[in-house]
Amino acid sequence: MARTRAKSDLPTKKCLICQRSFTWRKKWADCWDDVKYCSERCRRRRSNVD
Repeated sequence: MARTRAKSDLPTKKCLICQRSFTWRKKWADCWDDVKYCSERCRRRRSNVD
């Protein structure tokens, strides 16, 4: 039987662009330490902010 975590127990981070907090996603399981942006939109905007 698989154990699932409650959403409130998942790790969160703040997006470097919009400053919103976002929650861990399964697709980021292998690269969570490298994730910096909450969305593709914010990732594309990163060069405009620098």
